[in-house]
Amino acid sequence: MPEEVASDENVIYVGKKNVMSYVLAVVTQFNMGSLEVHLKARGRAISRAADVTQIVKNRFIPSLAIKGINITTEELTSEDGRLNKVSSMDILMTK
Repeated sequence: MPEEVASDENVIYVGKKNVMSYVLAVVTQFNMGSLEVHLKARGRAISRAADVTQIVKNRFIPSLAIKGINITTEELTSEDGRLNKVSSMDILMTK
């Protein structure tokens, strides 16, 4: 299966904000005409990304389809030069 490249305008990076901030961002992307949105998260934010996906699907856009979930491990270099492995997830949602 070929890897699809996401443009930056339809990618939402999940971090430390509350869940509803990301829900609003996803719904706004779809309302602006995007056909698909990538939700990306690392580490502890992965569960928040899963919550966002389910809230959008169950409360706001019932026709939302989860086209794919990609789970990987990324190696990040800390400030002291050590390599840390961090889990990451990309959820592809389509309308």
